[in-house]
Amino acid sequence: MATATAGPAFAFSAVTIRGNSSARLSGFDFSYSTIPQLSPFKSSSPHLAFSPRGSSHFVRKNIFQASIDGVDSLGVSSLDADNIPTPIVLIDQGSDPSATIVHVSFGDRLGALIDTMKALKDLGLDVAKGTVTTEGSVIETKFFITRLSTGRKVEDPDLLERIRLTIINNLLKYHPESSARLAMGEAFGIQAPVKKLDRDIETHIHVKDAGPKRSLLCVETEDRPGLLLEIVKIMADVNVTMESAEIDTEGLIAKDKFHVSYRGASLNDSLSQVLTNCLRYYLRKSETDEDSY
Repeated sequence: MATATAGPAFAFSAVTIRGNSSARLSGFDFSYSTIPQLSPFKSSSPHLAFSPRGSSHFVRKNIFQASIDGVDSLGVSSLDADNIPTPIVLIDQGSDPSATIVHVSFGDRLGALIDTMKALKDLGLDVAKGTVTTEGSVIETKFFITRLSTGRKVEDPDLLERIRLTIINNLLKYHPESSARLAMGEAFGIQAPVKKLDRDIETHIHVKDAGPKRSLLCVETEDRPGLLLEIVKIMADVNVTMESAEIDTEGLIAKDKFHVSYRGASLNDSLSQVLTNCLRYYLRKSETDEDSY
């Protein structure tokens, strides 16, 4: 079947080609196809979409290999930090009203992430749907996650942190070479990161106006287990409410964004400064004090 779409600046055609290869996991059906994506820079890029108990679209035949969570998972002898891509785990709570969206990428080394989906299910979550796209040499997997008990998006900060740590743990398990690029690789991986961050220098905190009813809090600091819970507790201590979050782990650094409010309104200058000072103080504390929260 062929389809054609024309826009104001682009025109392209897509041809779907189905094969016989397939895999199944908890109601998910995977099948191969080719679906070009519209891009201002490229005429097309590979794309995979899957949904519960429905057909899926897949173009890269090399994605399903020996490791069902990886394409080119490397061993200890193959570690070369200069050639290892940056792992990225981004949890988006605000873009979809009914689901929490999780983006995962690790250069071109990720596969179907079936084991990651199993691990998320063990947390009481349902992967309602997902996509895999390729941009250049980077494969990005995107999951739309809801709670099995309610069918709604994830709101609990503790569960959001468990989701993040679960995905990172699977990266370390199925792609041990990622430990050289992850802050948690020092404690849980096969090789500690070669590059170290100075927390005093690398911690950046900004509060921006996002309208009359909420503000945007941006926090960039060294990643570590429990970081999200630290930030949320500090906000609660100064009576600031977190409305939504975007939790972005990029290798050694956490780049998190929060929509926050105070009694239904945006933060004034004084409260913004208080929140910034509290976050800067606690996030810059030495590692020996991290367990105090």
